[in-house]
Amino acid sequence: MNTITDTNFNFPNQKSVYKGKVREVYNINNDLLVMVATDRLSAFDVVMPKGIPYKGQILNQIATKMMKATEDLVPNWLLATPDPNVAVGHLCKPFKVEMVIRGYLSGHAAREYKAGKRMLCGVAMPEGMKENDKFPEPIITPATKAEMGDHDEDISREDILKRGIVSEADYVVLEDYTRKLFQRGSEIAASRGLILVDTKYEFGKTKDGKILLIDEIHTPDSSRYFYADGYQERQDKGEAQKQLSKEFVRQWLIANNFQGLKGQIVPEMSDDYITTVSDRYIELYENITGETFVKADVSNIQERIERNVLAYLK
Repeated sequence: MNTITDTNFNFPNQKSVYKGKVREVYNINNDLLVMVATDRLSAFDVVMPKGIPYKGQILNQIATKMMKATEDLVPNWLLATPDPNVAVGHLCKPFKVEMVIRGYLSGHAAREYKAGKRMLCGVAMPEGMKENDKFPEPIITPATKAEMGDHDEDISREDILKRGIVSEADYVVLEDYTRKLFQRGSEIAASRGLILVDTKYEFGKTKDGKILLIDEIHTPDSSRYFYADGYQERQDKGEAQKQLSKEFVRQWLIANNFQGLKGQIVPEMSDDYITTVSDRYIELYENITGETFVKADVSNIQERIERNVLAYLK
């Protein structure tokens, strides 16, 4: 299966390129950003050796749909999607924090809770909760934005302001936008028979000081979803929740003795396993959007992307 795991384009007026864990961002004339969603898979802040077919297309298309479905609430960076794997938008200076919001005690929060902690990023978590229980109110638990190869770290609102990472005036806007987006995302998920469990948002500032939503939104890489049907029944019985997110990859890695810790080696992913991961991403796309996934032509992905981006930039 053809996948795209690395790009080295040279577009007209290109100033620089930034390579993140999954996306590669080309700066055009310090004005536009061309963001390529690759098929790289990152878990525990480690990029896996093999790409996942169609993953970049899935992430890009979900993010595009969700940006359009929330632009009445929160302004975003997106201008166009000239290719299934590409988004083009306004150049922004990113804030150095990810705004993580959690409606349920799951994933990292559940692991911390199990370890006996009742505070996460300066926010109190109630006693007597069990994994995947709903919080009385969604909690915001920010993380610092790590460079590639480093781990994102939990940080409190107080520390963000004290260290001057974000000004108080801007942080108030980030919190407001985060809550609004999570509310809308939860409503969209509910309409598809899903629960939006937790997610993260990233924001940036334009040259004229406007705060915009950037990067991705409500994708399986940035969010965790449960199936609503049978959720309460599974909670009552103490069973694992049926979920649509990257967590199934994390669980597979944990079962194969890998959590991104020093000295651990990434387990070999067979072609069969990679196909099942790709299928799960497609299932998630169809569940989240309510639309059938249409596979793009992957005979030569690099060539296709270059052709489409050049046509747009003209």
